[in-house]
Amino acid sequence: MPTLTTYSTPILEEWVDYNGHLRDAFYLLIFSYATDALMDRLGLDSQNRESSGHSLFTLEVHLNYLHEVKLGAHVEVRTQLIGHDKKRLHVYHSLHRVGDERALAGNEQMLLHVDLAGPRSAPFGEHSLALLQAIEDQQRDLPRPEHVGRVIALPVP
Repeated sequence: MPTLTTYSTPILEEWVDYNGHLRDAFYLLIFSYATDALMDRLGLDSQNRESSGHSLFTLEVHLNYLHEVKLGAHVEVRTQLIGHDKKRLHVYHSLHRVGDERALAGNEQMLLHVDLAGPRSAPFGEHSLALLQAIEDQQRDLPRPEHVGRVIALPVP
């Protein structure tokens, strides 16, 4: 299995700035919708959240703007599971024009499985862990995305 296509949308007029480009905040909105779709694939949809009282919280996000995205473009998010443990999920989303391999943006996220009653961290349920493991197995041979693990820093003089 290649990366999962988790979200697709046209770029809307209200998402575009004075330079004719997708506004910074809307990249993250698009990636957030892709994370929601991934949650659904992992059995963490709204029905499960209500019955289990568990959800995912975002701990950290890195966003790389790689190429222009303009009004009217039809884009899709492709998602790769980088890793997981019993409570956390490390994912990488890349934004592409539909049918184009060139990444327009990259988004790395660390997510935490949470018991909403606390809120406090909680282990994934067996069903979600099995689905995570299946995705990991299917994506095992994918190369590590270029922009994973990057750090923002200026060279120290």
